[in-house]
Amino acid sequence: METVNTTKRLQDLRKLMKDNKVDIYEFISGFSGSAGTAVITSEKAALATDGRYFNQASKQLDSNWHLLKQGLEDVPTWQEWTAEQSEGQKTVGVDPAVITAPEARKLSEKIKKKGGAELLGVKANLVDLVWANERPPRPNEKVSVLDIEFAGKKFAEKIEDLRKELDKKKSAGLIVFFFSYAAITPTTATLYVDQSKLGDKVIPHLGENVRIRPYSAIFEDSKAFGESLEMLAPIAGRPPIPKKKFWISTKASWALSLELGGEEKVEEVRSPVGDAKAIKNATELEGMRACHIRDGASLSEYFAWLEEELVVKGTKLDEVQAADKLEEIRSKKDRFVGLSFDTISSTGPNAAVIHYKPERGNCSIIDPTALYLCDSGAQYLDGTTDTTRTLHFGEPKEMERKAYTLVLKGVIALDRAVFPKGTSGFALDSLARQFLWREGLDYRHGTGHGVGSYLNVHEGPIGIGTRIQYSEVPLSIGNVLSDEPGYYEDGNFGIRIENMIMAQEAETNHKFGDKPWLSFEHVTMVPMCRKLIDGKMLTPEERTWLNDYHQEVFDKTKGFFKGDERTLKWLERETRSINVMEFTLA
Repeated sequence: METVNTTKRLQDLRKLMKDNKVDIYEFISGFSGSAGTAVITSEKAALATDGRYFNQASKQLDSNWHLLKQGLEDVPTWQEWTAEQSEGQKTVGVDPAVITAPEARKLSEKIKKKGGAELLGVKANLVDLVWANERPPRPNEKVSVLDIEFAGKKFAEKIEDLRKELDKKKSAGLIVFFFSYAAITPTTATLYVDQSKLGDKVIPHLGENVRIRPYSAIFEDSKAFGESLEMLAPIAGRPPIPKKKFWISTKASWALSLELGGEEKVEEVRSPVGDAKAIKNATELEGMRACHIRDGASLSEYFAWLEEELVVKGTKLDEVQAADKLEEIRSKKDRFVGLSFDTISSTGPNAAVIHYKPERGNCSIIDPTALYLCDSGAQYLDGTTDTTRTLHFGEPKEMERKAYTLVLKGVIALDRAVFPKGTSGFALDSLARQFLWREGLDYRHGTGHGVGSYLNVHEGPIGIGTRIQYSEVPLSIGNVLSDEPGYYEDGNFGIRIENMIMAQEAETNHKFGDKPWLSFEHVTMVPMCRKLIDGKMLTPEERTWLNDYHQEVFDKTKGFFKGDERTLKWLERETRSINVMEFTLA
């Protein structure tokens, strides 16, 4: 992970800012994390990111940048920092296509309160102009049709469900955005996508139900949508207002809102499409169970192979070589399509970088005497996986075992939770952190994120963590989430354990409030690392959970290892029961 020299980029951007009469602009940096906002003035440059990326950003940013560690005491948010820089009637510019309408409003208010001039939407993205030919190409993978065998519900039925919701809320339509756009009205459905991306089966599958328009036409059509709204006549000096408004997601761009006609013609809502996707149907849930068994078998085979290579053969393997082997093993499983994200294969201190990404030709050799963290996942036709395991191939230190066991206790506590309908992931977060907190320890990331079904490995709107949005959406039967507490010591080691869990109705002795109670079903089928478990730290209930879990892993995956003595022996050893009477590993 190298520092990126951004001096030339900043010089070029500042020239464009001057040409566009902008004093402050977002964004450009050498940071490659998935969450960050950069703000540039004529003299300063700041990058704001959250705790997942503090370590990574400090390594990648050069001396031109000031790092705003979001969430830490006395550190301003990027909006506050921007507003402070705007004092003295300075203009802040931003591409309206990369900021949401609610964010734009809040930022505009802060700028004016601090004495700034205005927030200006600059349609020409200045960063793109600086990038020029170095800009990475847009994703161009083909769109394919997912058979009803895996989807569980026809797309036409989903559109009709959405139209019922639009009718109930008296909405004129909904604009959906993803790697494309879609516009759904009571009578039409339009998909905005480059036609070159559509596979042979897509257009016949959509039939006459869906119109195809170029991706770039969304803003032109949005303007027409806004102008077509039926208006109510003015009353007592009140200007005309639309009879119905268009829905857009609170995550949709400011540019889209402006083209539709702004706040007068737009209602910002949590996307009903996102809510519907988050509740998996019976077919999708069964697919999740099945693909996690196959995926778990792949991980066990990989870990057994890796241990033999490092310990028995003494092979020198770097982090990318190991990740390549894991992908090779996974690719042989039924219904495998590809990885769900780049594998985090990290040894020793690299594991302390929460979203570490090893680079081919510039990564570490795996040290068998240090902790090894592997966070990986795959896309299968019947589901999406995301699993993290931390292992040690030698003799772990006392603090490593203690920290691992505290994290494991958090995984178990969340897995065993029973809670009333209406409970949010925000309310459950402390269950996973409590054991670390008792020791004065914590981690700077969420405890869980929603997971799609052959879709995004990170899927909203649900999650388990301290983000305020997680308090706004209660968990529902059919939600699929990760359960992934961790602990990290910068420059030393990192620990994370991640299972996938699915919300289900719980069997309870009572039904207080006459409402359903929920619990979780785990679907990840990979052993925990025995060497890192301090059995004396586990309660009898936790040991029982662990023994039952390991027996389930063994029973569901052993059939994949006929003729594979190495993996079967490894699996037998790693899933062996903990001796409850002696409070030690049997």
